[in-house]
Amino acid sequence: YMGDRGRCDRGGFGGRGRGRGRGRGRGRGRGRGGEKDEWVPVTKLGRLVKDGKIRNLEEIYLFSLPIKESEIIDFFLPPNSVLKDEVLKIMPVQKQTRAGQRTRFKAIVAVGDHNGHVGLGVKCSKEVATAIRGAIILAKLSVIPVRRGYWGNKIGKPHTVPCKVTGKCGSVVVRLIPAPRGTGLVAAPVPKKLLSMAGIEDVYTSACGQTATLGNFAKATYAAIRDTYCYLTPDLWTTTPTGKHPYSEFSDYLMKNTRKA
Repeated sequence: YMGDRGRCDRGGFGGRGRGRGRGRGRGRGRGRGGEKDEWVPVTKLGRLVKDGKIRNLEEIYLFSLPIKESEIIDFFLPPNSVLKDEVLKIMPVQKQTRAGQRTRFKAIVAVGDHNGHVGLGVKCSKEVATAIRGAIILAKLSVIPVRRGYWGNKIGKPHTVPCKVTGKCGSVVVRLIPAPRGTGLVAAPVPKKLLSMAGIEDVYTSACGQTATLGNFAKATYAAIRDTYCYLTPDLWTTTPTGKHPYSEFSDYLMKNTRKA
């Protein structure tokens, strides 16, 4: 009887423990793989993108539609071939608790296609790998269009910023100034990476404030790049006819799909 009970106890506890651990691990692995293979959109914009109703990112920016799923960016700018990401900095941050300090890691990541799209993401997590993954997702969600222009005559493709623009974060102020073709990126290493990812080839920069604070330096540069589309220059004065809003144009389609679900 004692032997039987011992076997039952060992078998019961051992079997449950091992089985539960293996099962949970397998399930997580399958889930991650499935997400990469098949994207199931959860927003109206995501459904329109996946079903081919919206053909490019510019249609989304034209109507200022908020992007809530990073897969939308992956759909238009494939991660490995077009969209490149770079970790700008990983820094430990601490919180004082009664038991001592709690250390987490903050990752700052920039993404861009070197052709008019750039994003910046910041994420804090207990593990470095998790922080980087989260920062990449946030950077994709913050991808913005970059307007490029000319320094002098309009010859060839746009190569610099269209006008002088300024961005500010904390005490850091970054100013981007148009430069002639062939100048290159006259900038510190941090803004240089962001400007290169944005597809700007020639620019002068001026910065003041505590630029050693890398996070604020990167955010100020990102704000300046974002402002390129915020200025209404004379060549944009002509009225541009915009079509119907995608949610209005495809409202029947969205309703039909909602009923099915």
